[in-house]
Amino acid sequence: MFTLEHSKSAYRADFAVLGGASIGLGALLLLMSPRARLIENVAWATLGLASWTFMEYGVHRFVLHGVKPFSTWHAEHHRRPAARIYAPTVASVVSIAALSYLPAWLILGPWPACALTFGVVVGDFAYSVTHHAVHHWGAAGGWLGRRKHWHGLHHARLIELAQRPGYYGVTSPFWDYVFRTAVGSSGNDGLRG
Repeated sequence: MFTLEHSKSAYRADFAVLGGASIGLGALLLLMSPRARLIENVAWATLGLASWTFMEYGVHRFVLHGVKPFSTWHAEHHRRPAARIYAPTVASVVSIAALSYLPAWLILGPWPACALTFGVVVGDFAYSVTHHAVHHWGAAGGWLGRRKHWHGLHHARLIELAQRPGYYGVTSPFWDYVFRTAVGSSGNDGLRG
């Protein structure tokens, strides 16, 4: 549970916990929140999901490639991309609770906090599935094929450019284009989306 390289069951637990939390928070919002807040909750959930893409990019670029010991641990993933190396599930849960739900609850109240956190958790779950898929599933075309190619460029650039990678987005290339870390990309590379 607290190791860098997970057993099969611990690795799968991350998918179960994030998938279960996504379903649980979604059900809570649909079944328990006031009906008058439906549009507001959808807006907060959408903002949470959109903010996840920025968090994913930022953590990958600045923490996993810049802050020790995280960068050292992440370098092991680059050395062995098919290994089950992942942040412990408990770290994800605590981070989302402390950095998403708690501040939102204190500032906005319980229902907006739940909806915002639902969006973040869905984003984290989508990231987990996508990252697993790009390393373990075959995909020649479509959205997953583009994501697989994009992430492959990230792994290749680390080797080619001596620790100067780009292509940090796993689920979306958006922030790489915004911050110009789609290194060498003209923007017309066919990899968008």
